[in-house]
This record gives sequence, structure tokens and C-alpha cells, in this order.
Amino acid sequence: MDEVKQIVNDIKNGNIKPIYFLMGEEPYYIDKISEFIDKNVLAEEEKGFNQMVLYGRDVSVEDIVSNAKRYPMMAERQVVIVKEAQDLSRTIEKLVDYAENPQPTTVLVVCYKYKKLDKRKKLHKVIAKNGIIFEGKKLYENQVADWIRKVLAGAKYNIEPKAAQMLVEFLGTDLGKISNELEKLKLIIPEGSQITAHHVEENIGISKDFNNFELRKAIGIRDVVKAHRIINYFAQNPKDNPLVMTISLLYSFFSQVLQYHGLSDKSQRNVASALKVNPYFVKDYTEAAHNYPMKKVSQIIALLRDADVKSKGVGAANLPQSDILKELLVKIMG
Repeated sequence: MDEVKQIVNDIKNGNIKPIYFLMGEEPYYIDKISEFIDKNVLAEEEKGFNQMVLYGRDVSVEDIVSNAKRYPMMAERQVVIVKEAQDLSRTIEKLVDYAENPQPTTVLVVCYKYKKLDKRKKLHKVIAKNGIIFEGKKLYENQVADWIRKVLAGAKYNIEPKAAQMLVEFLGTDLGKISNELEKLKLIIPEGSQITAHHVEENIGISKDFNNFELRKAIGIRDVVKAHRIINYFAQNPKDNPLVMTISLLYSFFSQVLQYHGLSDKSQRNVASALKVNPYFVKDYTEAAHNYPMKKVSQIIALLRDADVKSKGVGAANLPQSDILKELLVKIMG
């Protein structure tokens, strides 16, 4: 995020590079940087003759170079944006000759999603010298809630830890999808407000009482009645609550509980740091560790692996996914 701000600020200040190679597994910031360049480098009246968008599936590297070598018309520079450039991955190294001596009046933006340049090869080294290489890295699940908090803080909002966790568990780590939902919330909720679990439930369709976060919490405190109530709700709404997601989140939770058992320093600060969780949630791990000794946690992790295999049809081809979850819950809390 800091790297993105630096790129944007440099462009605003007129420090514009001839090549921006935007690559990596997370496309969110690739899109954001290319959109910013699209909207801000040229004035509107300059764009007609001096700004073009190419698509990797429709052009060759030679076509890109040919366009990049053009001179701007009645403007200081031109902008060439290449979208879906990963379609040129087999020939992208041919860009090296241009990258060694880029046209100073051209801003070439290459959007190379879901892939990366090989750092050992010449193209990476040359672009790093003469332009900007940005890598969009996938966030780990335990980093996304903090990302949500920072994005909202930049827009003058804050968010309850539970509400942020609900978004992560419902939407996963897709920053684009999360950003779209945050935009919906910002349209409805006044600037300067705190976004709560109630806001998330009302406006995004995530039940604040029947979700994986609440299931995990119910299991952690051994609330059998509540846990069964939640999985019965899941059984009635399987499309909104896929079994593979539930198993994955429970596996992550109990792996962290196992890690908690191994900590010598169980202070809130150390646990939050070691488990990479918000201090607000440390009590959930403390309670779960109290209710599930280390040996039991190891057994639960094995049960979750077995359920994951069954959920994919191995050894349980005709077993409904709701039954797999009910059987798993009985074994965990038995």
C-alpha cells in the first residue's frame, strides 16, 4: 500500500517514468495504478490522439513497441496501456530492447496480472533500472482485516473488529470484491462513522448470527446448541455457506489454537503477535485452548483433513455436505 502511494505521489509531482510494469497475483492495485495513470497523466483534450489501450490477446510485443515509439501529437507525452499482458508471457522478453532505451515521451503501462517476470532475466533488470516494477502480492487471510481497516481509515471511517472479520470470512482475500462491498457501505453510512456487524449484515447480506465466525466461536466455547443451530442454517443455505470454506476456516482456527498451546508467553500482546490476529480476538483462542487440550486439537486437525477429503467426494460420494459437517461437529465437540 505504501509503494502504491509512492507511485501515485511521484506521478502527481511530475516524476513520471517511461515504463510501469505492473505484475503479480493480486490484480487490485495493478488496476488501481493503471486507472490512475489513465485518468491523470494526460489532460482530457490530449487523450484523443495520445492515449491508447491495447490488449495482450490482440497484439504482439512488436505491436506494443511500435506504438510506444510513436511521438505525441500536440502534447508533451503519450500514454500506452497494455491490459491482460500476461497473454504475452511466452514472448514478453522481446520487450527488453525497448526497455533498454525507452521513448522518453511515452508512458508505457504493462498490466501483467497473475504472473511475474523472472528476476534472473534481463527484462526485469532493465525495467527496474529505467522504469518501475510493481508486484501486487496476495494478502494472507490474517492480513486482510487490517487492510480493510486501513482502507476505511483513509476514507475517514473505522470498523469493528468483528465486522472486518465477517467480511474476510464471507468474501475471502479478493481485494477487488472486498473493495466493491466497502464502496456500497460508504454510500450508505455517513463519513466519520464506525461500520458495525449490523451494517455488514443489513447491507451485504451476511448474517451476524449465522456465519463461520460465529460457528468458530461457538465451537471454541463448546456451545453445542448454538453450533448445531448455525450448521442447520448452513444446510438450508448451502450456496452462501460452502462446506470447503467452513472447513478451511476451522482448520486455520485450530491450527492457531495448537500454536497457542505451544506458546510460553500467553500475554495478550504476545499471543496477538504470534498468531497474527487482532488483540480483540485473543480471548477466543484462550477459551478454545482451555476447552480443547493440545492432544484433542491435534485430533481435530486430523478430523478436518478427513472432512476436507470427503467434501471433495473422496470416500463419501453420496454423502450430503450438510451431513459431513454435522458428523464433523459431533466428533469435534464429543
